[in-house]
Amino acid sequence: MTGLMLRFGLGLVLAIALLPASAAAEPLVPHFRDTRQRLAVPDTSDIQRLRFLTTTDFFPFNMLDERGNLIGFHVDLARAICRKLELEQRCQVQALPFEELSEALQKGDGEAIIAGIAITGESRSRYDFTQPYFQFPARFAARRDAAMAEPLAESLKGKRVGVLTGTSHEQMLRDLFPGLEIAPFDTERDLVRAAREGDVAAIFADGVRLSFALTDEEAAGCCAFVGGPYYTQEYLGHGLAIATRPDQPLIGQALDYALQHLEAENAFSELYLRYFPLDFYSLSNP
Repeated sequence: MTGLMLRFGLGLVLAIALLPASAAAEPLVPHFRDTRQRLAVPDTSDIQRLRFLTTTDFFPFNMLDERGNLIGFHVDLARAICRKLELEQRCQVQALPFEELSEALQKGDGEAIIAGIAITGESRSRYDFTQPYFQFPARFAARRDAAMAEPLAESLKGKRVGVLTGTSHEQMLRDLFPGLEIAPFDTERDLVRAAREGDVAAIFADGVRLSFALTDEEAAGCCAFVGGPYYTQEYLGHGLAIATRPDQPLIGQALDYALQHLEAENAFSELYLRYFPLDFYSLSNP
């Protein structure tokens, strides 16, 4: 990749919050949709039920608590959508095994799937999707005592950067960050240990997973995010969206309306604070 192409590629995938994380009391959650777009208020009078189908094994989005109650980011988001649409009395959330979700939706056992179904060409042939409401940013992390300056691509040139082997993040590093000495690791535990012990200058991985790994006992408070979040559909996918049946366009329109207004009202910030230990969206102080 030429220098011009690299700068152009990074310009497309790098989305950095305008304020340092320390300057904000809450996560500076980016808008993933155009909040200036005015969607028509949906007529929900014909929606007799709005049942969201999900699973119990997608931490921290949908899971069971110690009492066996269904909780998680997706569960609370579904309920917030129902409140926004004034459908609380007709709103339900049901958990099923992941492999049963599609059939249940097609049979009419639910109106929407909120369970992290990947948006691909194949899945688009089976479902309609709302606009994405969540993106998984790639992040660099390093020891807290490391001297890092922007641009990180220059600061890290010639240095060892750890990444999980065989992942899209490894391919992203190789394609978009030339000049790094890439050090692949087989497990997340090994990756964080390498950063903690200084075997690598930095690590590069999914920011959501790192938000938990960096606060785990294994990390021992060694490390923190550096720089800003990176987004790219080519490497990291389209994010999370709610799947609906193509023959129920009113459901999809209502969900998009609710999601847009929840985003405009910064309702997502509360959910991030509730379920994620570190802010993985905001610019970090180098």
